[in-house]
Parts: sequence; structure tokens; C-alpha cells
Amino acid sequence: QVQLVESGGGLVQPGGSLRLSCAASGFTFSIYVMSWYRQAPGKERELVASISSGGGRTNYADSVKGRFTISRDNAKNAVYLQMNSLKPEDTAVYYCNADRMGRGDYVYWGQGTQVTVSS
Repeated sequence: QVQLVESGGGLVQPGGSLRLSCAASGFTFSIYVMSWYRQAPGKERELVASISSGGGRTNYADSVKGRFTISRDNAKNAVYLQMNSLKPEDTAVYYCNADRMGRGDYVYWGQGTQVTVSS
């Protein structure tokens, strides 16, 4: 029943923008810390951004600060990642992550969406 479905990925040129969406269902979305992770070929998965259950606190990897913005809409059970000024090194599969109360004991993952930044 638990589902996290990412969308919005694709091919974009350097300097371009994409907005990723994650639609959640089957759990109490409003008490979960939501995050975006990414994994490039041959590299380990890394945390890109996270947002508190109420949306009042956000954290970003240093590599994306000032370029990416995470947001959530608890009424829609959705989390978003606005990506601007994209660079080739942003190329990766991006995954939506849900962590109940940020404790690490109830964690769900989406299947991922591919983002490719290339000219």
C-alpha cells in the first residue's frame, strides 16, 4: 500500500531547470521527514535535500545549496525538488525518501527518476 512515485526527470542542458515531484500514499505523510537522494553510476547514494514534517526546516548538500529548493505540500501528500542552474555533475537517478519522525526505523523509498544534464 505504501507508495512513493517520482516524476519530472528528463534530459536538460547545463544551466537549465527541472522540477521533480514525489507523490506519496499509504502512510501518514505529515509526520514523515522527506528527503531527496541521488545516485550516479559508480557512486554511492547521497543525500541532496531534506525537509521537516511541517516544512519549517530544510537542509541541503553543499553541492546544491543556492541552486535546489525542496518543498512539501502536506495537503497533497507531495514533496518537490526545484533544480536550477543544473550542472553535468547533477546527473543521477533521484530518489524520494520518507522517514517517520526522522528516526530511521520506518523508511520508504521510491523507484527513482533519471535526471541527465548534458549538452
